[in-house]
Amino acid sequence: MGSGHLGGEALRRVRAFGPASIGNVAAGFDVLGAAIRPLTGAPWGDWVEVGGAEVSSFVCEGPFAHRLPLAPEDNLALKACGAFQRILGSSLPPLALRLHKGLPVGSGLGSSSATVVAALKALNAFLDNPFREDQLLEAAGEAEGHGCGAAHLDNVAPALLGGLRLVDATGRAHALPFPEALRFVVVSPRLELTTREARRAMPPEVSMGLAVAHAQNLAGLVHALHAGDGELRRACLRDLLAEPHRAPLVAGFREVQAAAIEAGAEGCTFSGAGPAMFAVATADAAQAVGASMVSAWANAGVGAAFRCCELDHQGARIEENA
Repeated sequence: MGSGHLGGEALRRVRAFGPASIGNVAAGFDVLGAAIRPLTGAPWGDWVEVGGAEVSSFVCEGPFAHRLPLAPEDNLALKACGAFQRILGSSLPPLALRLHKGLPVGSGLGSSSATVVAALKALNAFLDNPFREDQLLEAAGEAEGHGCGAAHLDNVAPALLGGLRLVDATGRAHALPFPEALRFVVVSPRLELTTREARRAMPPEVSMGLAVAHAQNLAGLVHALHAGDGELRRACLRDLLAEPHRAPLVAGFREVQAAAIEAGAEGCTFSGAGPAMFAVATADAAQAVGASMVSAWANAGVGAAFRCCELDHQGARIEENA
């Protein structure tokens, strides 16, 4: 961001919200993601406010601001501005940028993606929307790569665009259907696991047999969602690729997973890179599933809390533009 004379933009202010998200959604490592909205209680996500300024400034606040890098230039909100500027091909005007960090860091809830998409959505609106959705998604992927060490879109795509999204080989994000009667039960333990650490646990190569099984499982889930095949959906809500390597990193994982299934969940695994876990359950079973998971974690000596969520079909959104 540059510095210089401030004109008529002085009083303009745009505030955007980026929702929490579930990466991978069990079957789709790095290619499936779901934006989520709690059914009750406070929203789950980050807010970014962009305003005009004589000289660029950045403020970070909120309950989890203290967990972010001390150097402002390392913050993902500013990384998002840098990606925006690169794709725009010209310097941004001086900006007053404010991040309210509402999601915990290293939680498995798409914390970095929420910051990135909120910043991009606010910036695009402030500059009178020079970017299309595909350009915003490109910028989001670039900025997200700074947070986790690799550019992948399974969190930023749904956080930006809403819903359950499948990212194809060209970087386009396709909306998938998901039964309105189902809930995402998201359980957050008092643990931390960074995406970088979780990715280091993955092997550099997999066997031919596992590659085929993973492809069958992902294709089966996508087909089941389109066809409304509940039996196939339940069979495919599993993670063959990452879970076996990441489960040992989180105390009580297998016990929590078993408790969810016993309580009626269709499937249960890590939310993104973890340590949060999610289960898919009917609305009638969701509360019991969440309580069982929390209880299993307590038996493993880990405190946890759960929230029942639905898909957030809206994604990143402008909450104020004045």
